[in-house]
Amino acid sequence: MYEMADKVFPMTAEGKEKLENELNELKTVKRQQVIERIKIARGFGDLSENSEYESAKDEQSQVETRISQIEEMLHYAQVIDSSKIDPDEVSIGKDVTFLEDGEDDPETYTIVGSAESDPAAGKISNDSPIAKALLGKKKGDKVSIETPGGSFEVTITAVK
Repeated sequence: MYEMADKVFPMTAEGKEKLENELNELKTVKRQQVIERIKIARGFGDLSENSEYESAKDEQSQVETRISQIEEMLHYAQVIDSSKIDPDEVSIGKDVTFLEDGEDDPETYTIVGSAESDPAAGKISNDSPIAKALLGKKKGDKVSIETPGGSFEVTITAVK
């Protein structure tokens, strides 16, 4: 999911703020809760057979891994200001609406950096096949999108 080798994480200002808030929550609240759970579990005795202790240590590992991931993303964040891009051009931070050939219902997605994608909320990663095909295109363009499930043609009807 995260391409650390690239060392660039494009994202919206909103996405960066969300990551900063998550990092703060993990460092100031979640980390302290896990430390407290470990202290309590140690009091239960033999650590080799203590499932509470093992669970707390696993959670601690997950929290620390997520903190490292977020710190890396924020360090190499590239905030995209979509207001400086042609208003009709598809870019990170913009909503794009398109109509698939042969369909009656348009689809709308917000293109965001991979760190903030949430397909269920209509936010697709700039690394997704759909976004890759649409980036740089303009309202009215006909675009061929190649996905693992096959290819299809769409016409961009709006960019906001």
